[in-house]
Amino acid sequence: MLETLITSKTRIRILLKFFLNPDTQTHLRALATALGESSNAVRIELNRLTEAGMLNASKEGNKLVYRVNDKHPLYEPINTMIRQYVGVDEIISNVIKGLGKIEQLYLTGSLAEGVATDIIDIVLVGEINMDYLLETIEKIENGIGKKIRYVRYTPEEAKQLNFDAQKFLLIYEP
Repeated sequence: MLETLITSKTRIRILLKFFLNPDTQTHLRALATALGESSNAVRIELNRLTEAGMLNASKEGNKLVYRVNDKHPLYEPINTMIRQYVGVDEIISNVIKGLGKIEQLYLTGSLAEGVATDIIDIVLVGEINMDYLLETIEKIENGIGKKIRYVRYTPEEAKQLNFDAQKFLLIYEP
């Protein structure tokens, strides 16, 4: 769907990177490396998105660092569209309801890094109703046409782990 509206795959990947994790701040070379794209292709798209006001660029040392502009009037609609595109909204609205006492839900893997994929990796923290989870995930997978992989932790287990904010994107916390 998104590919028909936005024809540049590089632009889509950049939007995924910044809108799935709005705390992302990066410079040209790091972004090009993370996306596996040429610096020139990434530079062109960063310039376009900055000129449109979707990204902010600020000088830090001798590098330009880019961040999403969450004050832009189209930030919320684009953010919603990106989350729907990857299936995150479907997971939140349907999985959370009967899951039990969920404390946190993280998006991880390629999507958390802003790279489009057909596999959604999530981490669930809480007391999870596994029967409901398995039944619901199968329905969601059929509805969105993507596979969902999950890991679950008890709150005690999660406290012992250090979820890196660059690799684990918190998408739900009551």
